[in-house]
Amino acid sequence: MTGELVWIPGQTAVLGSDSQYREEAPARPVAVDGFWIQTHPVTNADFTQFVDATGYLTVAERPLDPADYPGAPAENLQPGSMVFRRTAGPVDLRHLSQWWTWTPGASWRHPIGANSSIAARAEHPVVHVAYEDAEAYALWAELALPTEAEWETAARGGRDRATYTWGDEPEQPGQRLANYWHGEFPWRPDPGYGRTSPVGGYPPNAYGLFDMAGNVWEWTCDFYGDDRTGDPCCEADSYDSAQPQFPVARKVIKGGSFLCADNYCLRYRPAARRPQMVDTGMSHIGFRCVKRT
Repeated sequence: MTGELVWIPGQTAVLGSDSQYREEAPARPVAVDGFWIQTHPVTNADFTQFVDATGYLTVAERPLDPADYPGAPAENLQPGSMVFRRTAGPVDLRHLSQWWTWTPGASWRHPIGANSSIAARAEHPVVHVAYEDAEAYALWAELALPTEAEWETAARGGRDRATYTWGDEPEQPGQRLANYWHGEFPWRPDPGYGRTSPVGGYPPNAYGLFDMAGNVWEWTCDFYGDDRTGDPCCEADSYDSAQPQFPVARKVIKGGSFLCADNYCLRYRPAARRPQMVDTGMSHIGFRCVKRT
């Protein structure tokens, strides 16, 4: 139901990075108690068991109340989610609206739109899960979502300060170490890339954990701050100051995804972190759970 759990021993690990993106700094030692973590992200098969047992309806599947969106056109008030669409050719990478599309009918059951299905994706990570959806699954499974420090400690596999989950050297020609974007982003992936992949399809890290680099970003339970010098205490601390019209809490997501390209989003690394609004699932965000002693 929940997949195998692996024990991560208590330790003081060096988390963060001073050499990549600003929000990852500073690198600093963090003490983490021992915990158990799932060996791979929660799959569509896992999430199906949860929904079948509980009747749960995800955020992306719930009807929208017009009263909450005054003035919005009726055609926009349909359940749905954000779906990645390849562009027709090279584009200006500063404008991500060219490859992200609000898609009515998209949800965990229909990952690329209303007419799609997970029939052939049972062992792919579940996607289009908002934070509360991941939290609901964890509660049902008697588990929890990891903190950022727990997630990163597990991803590093005991390799303090290493750039990648497998070490310091980037993937070499002929190697297949993680499901990140290979090819020309966002329009022409190499064969076998450019989409989620079944969990466990790439080598595990030193702790025996799969897909800690790429495939899907994963929710953590920590509120997001613009750097790692402090821990935001509450929802309002995590609001996006660049979008004050959207007072929505943001949580930290980790691990990168199948969309991380070296020339655009070099974030399939343990130190990498991004903010995600808690009410929004997307086609490259999933999760895994932990169990604390």
